[in-house]
Amino acid sequence: MPETLLRVDNLVKHFPLAGRLFSRESEVVHAVDGVSFDIAKGETLGLVGESGCGKSTTGRAILRLIEPTSGEVWFDGRNVPELDANALRAVRREMQIIFQDPYASLNPRMTVGAIIGEALLIHKLTNSARELEDRVLELLETVGLQPDHLRRYPHEFSGGQRQRIGIARALAVSPRLIVCDEPVSALDVSIQAQVINLLEDLQQKFDLTYLFIAHDLSVVQHISTRVAVMYLGRIVEIAGASELYTSPRHPYTEALLSAVPIPDPEVKRQRIVLKGDVPSPVRPPSGCHFHTRCPRAFDRCKVEAPLLKEVGTGHRAACHLNG
Repeated sequence: MPETLLRVDNLVKHFPLAGRLFSRESEVVHAVDGVSFDIAKGETLGLVGESGCGKSTTGRAILRLIEPTSGEVWFDGRNVPELDANALRAVRREMQIIFQDPYASLNPRMTVGAIIGEALLIHKLTNSARELEDRVLELLETVGLQPDHLRRYPHEFSGGQRQRIGIARALAVSPRLIVCDEPVSALDVSIQAQVINLLEDLQQKFDLTYLFIAHDLSVVQHISTRVAVMYLGRIVEIAGASELYTSPRHPYTEALLSAVPIPDPEVKRQRIVLKGDVPSPVRPPSGCHFHTRCPRAFDRCKVEAPLLKEVGTGHRAACHLNG
């Protein structure tokens, strides 16, 4: 069995809301509601679901960019939420993030060289200005950019090039785990393929482990070793990529897959249209969170939350239909 690099156990993140007028009760947004999974060294776990289901919050809570409400995040034997500031800084050298928006995630007042080199300075990984510049030039070449890009500013680049800068920044400190927070959703389709291919090449070259967050199942199909499907703060299914795409065991996964375009005009797939809207995470439904939209829900679904349990080898689903 491959070594487990990251283990997330019952991770919870609630955001408090201000109390309503004339009411003493305070409400919370149930952004992440008891998420558990693990990632083996060298693999890619795709985390997919509709916008607002808690995917990005999960990624940021793992890195403690936001503080989790409760739960454990074990990285290489260390529980990240319990680390003090010094220990957390050391762990963050090994855990990096690529942000979704290549336009907002880069400081417009800093040159590309300064953006990529900032982490090297913070973690004191170079001994001289010349060594720093050489390392930045090496990173630029690694992600397919030119040496003369070093002293240019983010606004001079296209979206795909900016995302390559973000990737170079993440690689600068030689991390072991990278959280890819929807890294291609803001890019054109042709550029998406280039960035995904780059990430795959870098994974092989540097023995990287990815948590790849996306809202589109077709995006994660080829890059992921396993895929976890998230709905309203909870993981509803997790399996190997090929197993999930060919034999989904949760109605929500089936609905997501029915929306993935098939390039072969001879192949017909029945589109599953879910009724209603995603419920508010402030007042999520009782029982199974998906029962208000599920075409196969029955009485038990309304009162009892299903456990994420084995339905096959390495395949788990949270659905009462599986027994």
